Amino acid sequence: MKHTYRLLVLDLDGTLTNSKKEISPRNLQTLLRLQESGVRLVLASGRPTYGIAPLAEALQMQKHHGCILSYNGGEIIDWSTGELLYKNLLPDDVLPVLYTAAVRNGQAILTYDNEYILTEQPDDEYVLKEAFLNKMQIRPTDDFLRDAPLPLPKCLIVGDPDKLMQTEAELSLRLQGRISVYRSEPYFLELVPLGIDKARSLAVLLERLGLTREEMVAMGDGYNDLSMIRFAGMGVAMANAQEPVRKAADYITLSNDEDGVAVAVEKLFFSNEA
Repeated sequence: MKHTYRLLVLDLDGTLTNSKKEISPRNLQTLLRLQESGVRLVLASGRPTYGIAPLAEALQMQKHHGCILSYNGGEIIDWSTGELLYKNLLPDDVLPVLYTAAVRNGQAILTYDNEYILTEQPDDEYVLKEAFLNKMQIRPTDDFLRDAPLPLPKCLIVGDPDKLMQTEAELSLRLQGRISVYRSEPYFLELVPLGIDKARSLAVLLERLGLTREEMVAMGDGYNDLSMIRFAGMGVAMANAQEPVRKAADYITLSNDEDGVAVAVEKLFFSNEA
């Protein structure tokens, strides 16, 4: 029986992009073909919106009515219209707590202001890594608390992985029940609104689009993809995915350096074509 999938949700780093943080030619051509067939595309990432935008443009998502789910589900944007469909923001009063902890522990804190990364430590190696990853410019400030554009969807404290453990433990305890604190990389401490979750945000999007979870395919590799892989009608893990993600998936494709996205799309969406 021919598939009934009408929505494809893709994580970016470790999934859609290869080790060079690029979309391979095969992945690109396969996803353009998929959208031409009428399937809508959603890019779902912990990245800020401006860090996802170049990939959305390469995939011609504006033309094909795609959506961006940024900040790990904190915002959903209809890329064809620019309409903000959903947002979840940090409480303003937690920002001084986050800032004080970062400074006391000798770490850099950053947030996002449209196309810029805002920080007091523009030369920090991990701040530079985040800027490179998202293809965003750094805007230095001498007063982070003054210049941060409240309310914020997310902050990031970055630094040496071992030392970051102390900050993570401290903020998890102090802000328990108020925000979510977790590491997306050993050197990146994510500070996001409580309840941020890709699956929860995708449930909102599905309702807006008039689709069901059974009509959705979701692909990912990291712990923050677990919920959407379990939630989707078809959950796909990359070969390079974390072990719990692979165990939760309905199907495991090739790695992000082996065009795993294209392989899965060809199998799930095009294999029944005559």
